[in-house]
Amino acid sequence: MCGIAGFVHSGDEVILRRMTDRIAHRGPDADGFLTDRERGVFLGHRRLSILDIAGGTQPMTTADGRFSIVFNGEIYNFLELRSELKTLGATFHTDHSDTEVLLHAWRYWRESMFDRLNGMWAFALLDRKRNELILSRDRFGKKPLFYHASSRGFVFSSELTSLRVHPDVPAALSETAIRKYFAYGFVPAPLTFLEGVKKLPGGHWMRVNLDTLAISTHRYWQYRPEPFDERPAGIEKRWMEELLERLANAVDRRLVADVPVGSFLSGGVDSSTITALAIRKIGRDRLKTFSIGFEEASFDETNHAIAVARHLGAEHHIERLSMQRALDIAPDILARLDEPIADASILPTYLLCEHARRHVTVALGGDGADELLAGYDPFKALQYARMYERLVPRPAHKAISMLASRLPVSHEYMSAEFRIKRTLRGLDHPSRLWLPMWMASLSLADMAEIHRSPVQLDDVFSEAIDLWDNCPQDNDVDRTIAFFTNLYLQDDIMVKVDRASMMHSLEVRAPFLDIDFVDFVRKLPADVKLRDGTTKWILKQAAAPLLPQDTLTRSKQGFGVPVGKWFRDGAIPAHGHDGGYNTPFWNSRLSEHRLQKSDQRAYLWSDWLLSGSHLYSARAS
Repeated sequence: MCGIAGFVHSGDEVILRRMTDRIAHRGPDADGFLTDRERGVFLGHRRLSILDIAGGTQPMTTADGRFSIVFNGEIYNFLELRSELKTLGATFHTDHSDTEVLLHAWRYWRESMFDRLNGMWAFALLDRKRNELILSRDRFGKKPLFYHASSRGFVFSSELTSLRVHPDVPAALSETAIRKYFAYGFVPAPLTFLEGVKKLPGGHWMRVNLDTLAISTHRYWQYRPEPFDERPAGIEKRWMEELLERLANAVDRRLVADVPVGSFLSGGVDSSTITALAIRKIGRDRLKTFSIGFEEASFDETNHAIAVARHLGAEHHIERLSMQRALDIAPDILARLDEPIADASILPTYLLCEHARRHVTVALGGDGADELLAGYDPFKALQYARMYERLVPRPAHKAISMLASRLPVSHEYMSAEFRIKRTLRGLDHPSRLWLPMWMASLSLADMAEIHRSPVQLDDVFSEAIDLWDNCPQDNDVDRTIAFFTNLYLQDDIMVKVDRASMMHSLEVRAPFLDIDFVDFVRKLPADVKLRDGTTKWILKQAAAPLLPQDTLTRSKQGFGVPVGKWFRDGAIPAHGHDGGYNTPFWNSRLSEHRLQKSDQRAYLWSDWLLSGSHLYSARAS
């Protein structure tokens, strides 16, 4: 796991070193630089050593000098690819470096190589013969890649903070991105907070012509549900067996490292299944597990983690923290977040990564299961929303919404009051807008007020609408999986995990996002993912022999923090709002929240993060 940066034509070694210095936390073990003055290419790298510690130094160049690369990530099937490439004539000079595999893969397979890769990556590869720079990002966007292209040059980096060091990169904030941020809670790729700066979306690769600076972007993968055509008797049992087998293989691939490996263990079915499979592979003595506990009962789930750890015989490490501790470190996280996301679970994720890094360099996590296997609460709400839509006339809906607005505000984790109000708000709109409006921090009227102009939801939520309308399966569950997998997973979950882990130089691996596992799961019909109100039904059935019964039946609990209480009690200082995005709107919503007239936690947290971000100072530029 590493950080990469570089540019073409415009810049020098001083700028390159300053860019890599800004991402030193991503790779504290070593740095490396390549300058090709003939082609005007500068490549920089920060290394967190995981594989082939002695031989995997970057930038790496082939023996004939044609190809050079800077690479951030892990290729889990590199040994199989290495063997195949050898039969084609490739000569390897490292012992077991996945970086060298990428160099030869491009030589022999070019763009078809992306279909063969199983892993997480962002890389930039220089082809001197063709005079081009090739950049790519993994299917789910687990590893970040930002860039700016202009007539002067091309600049890229793993983080916006690093990219902004280059003098060609603009500083002005993007109004379009801000609108989408307050709508989604994140900025969807390819947009970024900076005007003229983009993210290469997951599942894409890019070619930069070094002579003309022309760029072309190509999609090589997107999640699409394609259920099996046939469903013979007894097939569900075989599906369960294959699901567990593929997941076990994914875990095995992610246990390969030359450094200590551990596992996150929340006590939920996702992390518990991953931990059980890892222990089955390497034994309980070689795998440490980690969880974070909080004093507030509605936000703490360590008793579930302890129960699973005892069942599996795992060496479990718990760090119990007060929410005051989480609040105390919030400004530090904010200062280092790089790209604001309004997901408050960044705080416990940061603390969990800090806790785990004291013991291991690599940790397995359960990310991806909720998206791929229908694990979130909105999946369960869909059936009732359709029924409500059919049975409740619009005038009655308005009356019900008015009555619900009088429910007393609760700041407990996912309270009934919060769910009712948020669900009814989504039902104000057509079904293709339910998901984004359920998750949005603001209503349509509030969006118009904060931006001081009318808001067209079709524009703000264009990505979500496109995924809903173009899903090849005509059912709400598959449409919702497509939304969460292609949008929310990439631009919220993966950003959160990447930034929180890299702040502590910890590599987090996600077995549920193994492409062999995903290609199987996306072919399963929707009713084995959500059945009779049970989310992730097939995973729970498959994992039943491995886990305690309570783990399989307990309600899902996210990684929450009580930001609602913090704003109500004045624990979070309202910094950044002297000339913030819309100070009058902020003040009125903060007052409503403190008087408990309405629950504004999502908006207040979103605005607080943005206005305190290092990016916000660019607004005056």
